[in-house]
Amino acid sequence: MPRIKSFAPSWLNEPSPGHKLFEPSNDDPKTSSLAYNKKPKLGPRRTIARRGTEVFVAVGKQIRWGDLVDLKESWETKQARTGGVRFKREPNDFEVYDEEAANGNVGPEGYRIIKTPVAEDIRQLVMSPNNDFLAVLTSHTIHICILPDPSHLNTRDSAPFKPKFYTLGPTTHVTSRSAVVSAIWHPLGVNGTALVTVTEDAVVRIWELSATDRWSFDAATLAIDLKRLADGTCVDQDFSASVSATNKAFSPDSFDMEVAAACFPARNSGGWSPMTLWVAMTGGDVYALCPLLPKRWAPPPTLIPSLSVSIVSRIAATEDSPDVSYEDRLLAQQQLQWMSDLDNQEPKILESTGTNGEVEVYTRPVRPGIVPKLQGPFNFDLNPEDEQDDEVELKDIFVIGEKPNMSDLMMGEDEELAMDEEEENGLSLSIVCLLSTSGQVKICLATEGVEAEWLPSKITSKLRPSSATARTQSLLTFQTFDTVKPAELTPDSWPMFSEDTTSKYSFYVTHPAGITLINLESWVSRLESELSGDSEAGAEFRIDVLVQGHGSERERVFTQSRGMNVLSAPVVIRDQDIGHLLLSATHNQPIAIFFDTPELELAPVARDSPVVHEQVEIPEPEVVWHPRPVFHASDVLLSSSNAVPAWVDLLKTGRRRPLLQQDIRLSMATLEVFTEGHKVASSEVLEIQKAVAELFRKCEALQFELRDQLIKASEVKKRIDTITGDDLGDDEPISINELTRSRLDQAQRRQEELASRMEKIKKKLGRATTRDLSDKEKAWVEEVKGFENSILGSEVDTSPIDSKTRHPWKRFEEIKELSDSLLAQAEQLQRRQGEAAEDGPASPAPGVRIPADVRKAKMAQVMSLLDRESMMVDAVKERLERLTVG
Repeated sequence: MPRIKSFAPSWLNEPSPGHKLFEPSNDDPKTSSLAYNKKPKLGPRRTIARRGTEVFVAVGKQIRWGDLVDLKESWETKQARTGGVRFKREPNDFEVYDEEAANGNVGPEGYRIIKTPVAEDIRQLVMSPNNDFLAVLTSHTIHICILPDPSHLNTRDSAPFKPKFYTLGPTTHVTSRSAVVSAIWHPLGVNGTALVTVTEDAVVRIWELSATDRWSFDAATLAIDLKRLADGTCVDQDFSASVSATNKAFSPDSFDMEVAAACFPARNSGGWSPMTLWVAMTGGDVYALCPLLPKRWAPPPTLIPSLSVSIVSRIAATEDSPDVSYEDRLLAQQQLQWMSDLDNQEPKILESTGTNGEVEVYTRPVRPGIVPKLQGPFNFDLNPEDEQDDEVELKDIFVIGEKPNMSDLMMGEDEELAMDEEEENGLSLSIVCLLSTSGQVKICLATEGVEAEWLPSKITSKLRPSSATARTQSLLTFQTFDTVKPAELTPDSWPMFSEDTTSKYSFYVTHPAGITLINLESWVSRLESELSGDSEAGAEFRIDVLVQGHGSERERVFTQSRGMNVLSAPVVIRDQDIGHLLLSATHNQPIAIFFDTPELELAPVARDSPVVHEQVEIPEPEVVWHPRPVFHASDVLLSSSNAVPAWVDLLKTGRRRPLLQQDIRLSMATLEVFTEGHKVASSEVLEIQKAVAELFRKCEALQFELRDQLIKASEVKKRIDTITGDDLGDDEPISINELTRSRLDQAQRRQEELASRMEKIKKKLGRATTRDLSDKEKAWVEEVKGFENSILGSEVDTSPIDSKTRHPWKRFEEIKELSDSLLAQAEQLQRRQGEAAEDGPASPAPGVRIPADVRKAKMAQVMSLLDRESMMVDAVKERLERLTVG
C-alpha cells in the first residue's frame, strides 16, 4: 500500500488560484431553509474529471478548468518572489494574487471558468477515452461538451469560456422522464465516441456521437428496455424503450429492475469482457448484457482472433460430445453465426485521434440479432446468510475483466506476443465488486464466465424440446468486508467506486465518512497460480488457506469529520511534475493527498562497460513525522446566510402580520409565532454549536499534536548531537575517529554482555529441563557403557551383547594369538629347511606342500585384519575420551 506523503499543498489552499477551482459559486442564489423546495434526488457525485494534468471541477452549474502544473509553478514562483510569508486576512481583504490580475480582463494562469447551459446542479463529469468529449450529467439531463485544445483555455482571460455544448436526447433525457443513473463511454467505440446511458427505469441506450453531425445527439442508435428483455422469448420481439413519458402504471419490475449503477470492464480485457455491460439493481440483483456493441465499433488487434479461437473450440466440443445439452448446442451455433457475419466483413481503416495509430472499424453483426439476451439475475454462491437490508441494497458496481488468453491464441506460432507485466500476472477470471448502502464491499468471481448469448428465433423456440431448462448463472462470493463503521452511517449516503491508475486490481471507495483504498493484488497472483497450475495435489488445501487468509488489503486514506459535506469521487494523477496525487472535493474545499512514490535511478557504470544499466531503488531516510489532513471549519461559521431574517420577512407578509404591530398578548396566535421562531432559531444555533464544538476539539487536539512534534524534534536533535559529538558540553572536542572508536567499543562490550547472558540462560534452561530420554537415547547410552567396559575393563559386564557377538578387544586378542602362532610355525619351517640344507639334498616331504604365493597372500590378509582391528580400537578410545571430556 502506498504511504501518504502529504495532504493539501499550499497551491490548492486559499488564497491561491488553485483553491478557486473548488470555491462555491456566487452566481446561484442561496435557497432559504424555509422554502418548500423539492428535496434533491440522491445519486452519485463525480464532479471531477481529468485530462492529463488538467482537471475539470463542477461547482453548482459551473465547470472550472485548471492545469495543476501551471497552478503549482505560478504559485511557487509568486511565493519565491514575495519571500514565502503570507498572512491570512479577512475574506474581503485578500490581496490580489498577481499584479497583472488587477486588470479585470486578465485572469490567473492555469485557471478558467467554463459556462454551461445546464439548469440544475451538475452531478457527474465523464471524460471520453480520447479526451475530446466531456459528458456533463445532472439528475435527468446530459450535455456533451466539445473540449477545446488546452492552449485555448490557458489564455489568462477572466471572462468565462463558452465551448460548444450539445444536449444529448433533448426529448429523451428530460425531467419528465426517469433519472439518469450512469453514462459510460463504450470501450470499443470508434475513437471513443460511443456513449452508453442507463436510466433508473432500466433502459439502456447507445449514442454514436460525431462533432460534425448534430443529429447524432438527438436520437440513440440502439435503445433496449431491460424489463421487456427480461420477459422476452425470441429475438424477433420489440425490446425498444417506450416513447411515452406519461406511462406510470404500477409494475413489480419497477421495484425489482430499478437500476443503481452500470459499468464496462477495461478495453484491454480478454474474452467477451470489453463488450459486456454489467448492471446492478438497487434490490441487489446483478445482470449482464453481452455482446452490447454500437453500430460501428473498433476492437483491439487481438480481440477478434481470440474470440474466433474460443468459438471454434466450443463448436468442436459440442460436436464431439453426445451429452451436450440443447442450450449449449444452440449457443454454439449462435456464436458461430455471429463470428461468420464478422468474418465476411472487410474492416475500414481509420486514423485514431488518440495514440493507437490506425484502427480497424467493423459493423455490428446482424445475425443472430443486435439485441443480446439479458443474463441474470446471477445467484451468489457462498453468500453471507446474515445480510441486512442496507447490505443488500446496491449503490455501485465495478468489474475487472479477465486477462487475455494468449496461450491459445499464439499456439503453434514461433513468436510470442508482447504483453504488459500486469496483463501477464492478471487473473483469468472476471472480478465483480459490489458496493452497498452500508459501505460493504462484496468481491465476487465469475467462475463460469459471461459469453455472448441471444434469445432464440421464433422457429428455434418452437423446436425447443420441452425437457430443456434454462441454465442458471452464478457468481462466487470470495470476500465481503465493511469500509464504514456503524457510527459513520448516514441515511442519505451514496458510496461510489473509483479506479486507480497504478493497478487495475486496486480501486477507491468513497463514502461520506472518508476514502478507502482497496488492493486485490495480495491474492490475485496466488489464485491464478493455483488455477493455471497442473498439480492437483493439495490444491484444495491451498485454496482454503488462501480464502481464509487476510484477503484484500484496505486502508482508510482520508477520514472526514462527521456532518461535513458529501465527498466527490476522487481522481488519481501520476505525473513527473506533480507526483502521485489523489484529488477529491467537498462542496467548497479540495481534498488532496500525495502518496510517496519510490524513484528509480540508473546505477553508475563505466562508459565502456558492456553491462546493462540496472535500476536501483534508493532507500529513503526514516520518517520521524506523520502528515495530518488540513482542517476546514464548518460552512456554518463562514456562511452569511441566516434563516431568521427570512422568517421575519415571511411573517410580515403572512396571516400573522397584525401581531407585529400590537403588544405581546398571551394567545394561541402568539404561541404559534413564538414556537415557529424557536424552531428557526434553534436549528440555526444547533448548527453553530456543533461547528464550534468541532473547532474546539480540533484546537485541543492541535495542542497535543504540537507537544508530540516538539518531543520528536528534541529526540531528533539528541540523535544529531550524539552523532556529531555536540552533546559533550564544554569539554574538549573529540575527533570523529575517537568518537567512532568509542562507539565501536561500547557496541562490542554490549555484544559480549549479551553473549554471556545468553550462555547463562542456556545453562539455566539445560538444568531446568527434566525431559525423559527416548528409546534411541537409552540404547545409545547402553552402547557407550558397553564399549567403555570392553576397553577400560570393569568388574561387572553390563553390556547388552549376546553370546554370538564378541567384544572387539577379544577379537583383537584372538587375532593377535593367531598371528603369533603363525609366525612361530613359519620360523619352525624356516629352521627345518635350513637344517635339511646342511644335512644333504632335500627329500620330498610327506603330505601336500603350500606354495609361496599362497603363504604371502595369507600373511597379507592377516596383517590387514590386524591393522583394521587396531584402527577400530583406537577410534573407540578417542570417542570415549571425547565423551568423557564433554
